Amino acid sequence: MKRIEEVTEKKRRVRQMMESEGLRALYLKTQSNFSWLTGGGLNLVGIAMELGAAGILITPDREYVVCNNIEAPRIAGEEQLEDQGYEIHSYPWHSDRERETVTELAGGAGGIGADFGFPDARNVAPLVARLRFSLLPPEVERYKELGRLASLALEQTAATVRPGDKECEVVGRLAARLWADRLDYITTFCAADDRIARYRHPIPTETAIGKRAMLCVNARKWGLIVSLTRFVQFEPVSEQLRRIYNANVEIDCTFMANSIPGTPVVEAFRRGVERYRELGFADEFELHHQGGAIGYVGRDYRANYQSQEIVEENQAFSWNPSITGSKSEDVMLATSDGPQMLTKPAFFPTLTMEVDGHVFTRPDILVVS
Repeated sequence: MKRIEEVTEKKRRVRQMMESEGLRALYLKTQSNFSWLTGGGLNLVGIAMELGAAGILITPDREYVVCNNIEAPRIAGEEQLEDQGYEIHSYPWHSDRERETVTELAGGAGGIGADFGFPDARNVAPLVARLRFSLLPPEVERYKELGRLASLALEQTAATVRPGDKECEVVGRLAARLWADRLDYITTFCAADDRIARYRHPIPTETAIGKRAMLCVNARKWGLIVSLTRFVQFEPVSEQLRRIYNANVEIDCTFMANSIPGTPVVEAFRRGVERYRELGFADEFELHHQGGAIGYVGRDYRANYQSQEIVEENQAFSWNPSITGSKSEDVMLATSDGPQMLTKPAFFPTLTMEVDGHVFTRPDILVVS
């Protein structure tokens, strides 16, 4: 499938949703939806902002990019969206005519949907998000490449860590490796020693690393996001840590093995929580969310007992179970042939586990002597 065929299929999904919801036009401006609909294009200025600087307006028979005159030259020159059938409409940056431009192109007010709180429009962000869940073949290939690059960057960084390094220094080195391949770092954690057990979200500090460290990253390229976690330490792995780490990985594999297309995601969630109990860590799942669907946002939804979603074919998931002092996190693709890993160890030592009929190769702790 070529990029133009990918984009055409996505426009078809959008227009089908518009028809079923009675919308005359749909305005998409979040970074996630812009990247999804354009096959990896970028409308961002700030990497941490949800809304981009240009929006896409879809009508039953036309497609437009709406932005101010600051953004129009780059959108036209680098994103090349006119090749995908979009007409670029810009307005002077000082006129604040976005609302008027969208209304004009949509054929008047009323019947407009949007993926954010746009004036006089119906917010249909949850409906648009569902259109992204089932990934197309070109997206899967881009996702695999992103997974390879992110895993390599994280593990290469972990291999450079030495006692005395500050957590923030380590994250700085990770950022440099990610940016070398134009990967945005959306979220980064680095925890030294007892901070691993004390905090589920250990934002990097100036704490010096002593005996061990945990590195986590949410990295983005082409709009797609991966989440992964790796551990490094400078002393042999104790029996207690080995038990905890292996159990954590097994729980993660349980979530993944039960993320089966056509089945409720709550079934995978319940099975993973059961595995906590079976392995002697019944209460640990209460201390942090367990992850869920991923793709063009860090989590499309976090699975829990109330989840109503059905796992879709070629939908990505990042489960992130944690037991105090440990965590397991990578990205998988749910398929009818079983889970496929989108992130995997680049050169870290590995663990091989068979869980619920599926064999997984997962990263082990890197011990540096």
